[in-house]
Amino acid sequence: MATHDIVGKLWNLCNVLKDDGITYHQYVTELTYLLFLKMAKETGTEDQLPENHRWDNLENLAAPDRLEFYKILLIHLGSHGSKLVQEIFANASSFIKKPATLSTLVSEIDKLDWYSARKEGLGDLYEGLLEKNANEKKSGAGQYFTPRVLIDSMVAVMKPELKDIIQDPAAGTGGFLIAANHYLRSHTKPDSWTEAQQKKYHTSTFYGMEHVQDTHRLALMNLMLHGIDGGIRYGDTLSPEGQALPKATLILTNPPFGTKKGGGLPSRDDFTYPTSNKQFAFLQHIYRGLNPGAKGLPGGRAAVVLPDNVLFESNVGSDIRRDLMDKCNLHTILRLPTGIFYAQGVKTNVLFFTRGEKDKGNTKEVWVYDLRANMPQYGKRTQLVREHFAEFEAAFGDDPLVGAKALAKRKDTGEQGRFRKYTREQIAARGDSLDIAWLKDDSDTSADELPEPAVLAQEAMGELEAALDELRGILEELGEEESV
Repeated sequence: MATHDIVGKLWNLCNVLKDDGITYHQYVTELTYLLFLKMAKETGTEDQLPENHRWDNLENLAAPDRLEFYKILLIHLGSHGSKLVQEIFANASSFIKKPATLSTLVSEIDKLDWYSARKEGLGDLYEGLLEKNANEKKSGAGQYFTPRVLIDSMVAVMKPELKDIIQDPAAGTGGFLIAANHYLRSHTKPDSWTEAQQKKYHTSTFYGMEHVQDTHRLALMNLMLHGIDGGIRYGDTLSPEGQALPKATLILTNPPFGTKKGGGLPSRDDFTYPTSNKQFAFLQHIYRGLNPGAKGLPGGRAAVVLPDNVLFESNVGSDIRRDLMDKCNLHTILRLPTGIFYAQGVKTNVLFFTRGEKDKGNTKEVWVYDLRANMPQYGKRTQLVREHFAEFEAAFGDDPLVGAKALAKRKDTGEQGRFRKYTREQIAARGDSLDIAWLKDDSDTSADELPEPAVLAQEAMGELEAALDELRGILEELGEEESV
């Protein structure tokens, strides 16, 4: 049985949970608890779980007794077992109300073809489940889920190395770190690594931060199944916790869109330009968090997904873009096609930059690759695939730092092409706006798209619906469903 089939069977179990009043997001979290117990048994790693709190202990109970034991087990694992176990089960609780629901889940999970699952890769199985959740619009996860083909393209041009310190300050479920790990292991020979390299890989290569606890536990599970030890901390990057992240030589990330809750400013005090706009706050964290080049060593590099407003907003937005172009060589902007994220009207880009040794004058020219004009609307009917990025990757070149020699090799394709160069002086003449387009877009459907306020309202409604679903579940547990 292929991974795709097993993922389908797991996802179909959500119908069992929906009958018990459980939302999509709660379902994936609930399944994570059970899959962790089962996978620990299948992989022979149950020693990280305390005795009498393992899969067989749950499975061997009579159906009516399982639910009570399961709820006690979740609480116990939050403070017992290995550090990873305690992090994954921190503040864990079950939304299941009917003993029959839990028994069905245990029975169906046990029936899966675990031999095939191990052979295909448990990490791929779990990530397939997360992707399924993101593609289900009702779950609301898709607006934060970065398409894997985009992640792979960003990683391919950034070329992670064993010596890198790799960070994702808005880690989500860990997709960027997992892709970087896959690239690193497939482009080196892990069997030939020295003891020092092995130690560095396991203890000081991957770092991240995620401020939603349920998402954090999904990330830890995902990283574990892909062979990465820990790596993602639970915390808020825009607080002093983010300042504690080590300087990185490679940052790959897709920061959350929107403003900080309540409109307040980040609580950390090291930003030159305080702002409640999360993208601008994260952007400052990223270019300040890159290791500056020194003593002949190159500076850290970054690839960051950001919405269009970061390219053109004035006032503090202009100040932050100028600061970015001073401190870093902002060498490439990739204008992404529309429709690749859950919120269809949000237009996005990838900014690629390298930290300079000095804090001034690092950006001499910016190259813009337009993968948006005259491209189809991507979604379920028209899938975005890796081949769509092939020409961009070729144009980007082989140097992940994109130094002067690499820039000299690039070819400006002119007004009819997709890749164009703009000098720092030309950008300054535009008021330091980086929202640059030159191709006539015959596929432009912007007139049919929601204006930005409506897009934000649409996102807010999605978040509100998810919150109401969660509230209904809590009230149902209290027997007060009619209050909502």
